[in-house]
Amino acid sequence: MRQDWDQRAKENARHYVATLQDEWTDAEFFKSGAIWVQHHIEGSLAEICNGRSASSMRILEIGCGAGRMTYTLSKMFGEVDAVDISPEMIAKAGEALRECGNVSLHVNNGVDLSMFPDRHFDFAFSAIVFQHIPSRGVIENYIKETWRVLRPGSLFRFQVQGCDIHENALNTWLGVGFTPREMRQIARRSGFEVKGMRGEGTQEFWLTFLKP
Repeated sequence: MRQDWDQRAKENARHYVATLQDEWTDAEFFKSGAIWVQHHIEGSLAEICNGRSASSMRILEIGCGAGRMTYTLSKMFGEVDAVDISPEMIAKAGEALRECGNVSLHVNNGVDLSMFPDRHFDFAFSAIVFQHIPSRGVIENYIKETWRVLRPGSLFRFQVQGCDIHENALNTWLGVGFTPREMRQIARRSGFEVKGMRGEGTQEFWLTFLKP
């Protein structure tokens, strides 16, 4: 994963993060991320905050890439910790977000969130990340780790591949798919409650899990 995503970052980081365009200006790139944040977070901000002010919350973004959504998240929440497996992507994000004083960027190991203590975050978010991981075990471990680092009463909103991907086609671009039943089982094994599912059977299969 690290080797492949470092190579993609060197080749054209912003294109591989958002493939709609080959070349992105800063304004276009961050606006595209803002649209995703608006669609997947802002519309349910009251539920996500759960009585807290967004400006007081510390949140986690899993798979930040070049910082496309991180920028807007930093304007909404008090503190943002963003992780990615690719040092090259983190370097690109660091350059783009150098003026965002409430963002901490981390290169993680690609399998867990061991750099963070228990009950450290008030919300976790991941988009267009797990769909690239060709291992069910790694994805489930990330979900279990997210349960560990969230405070009770906090949400994890994330997206996985919902299409059935043949085993022979799995790679670090086209990851493994999940059914609703499989995600419910993972939630149960991880200690989460399923609060929402949409996009079942599509590439954009979105889940909202609650840590009770």
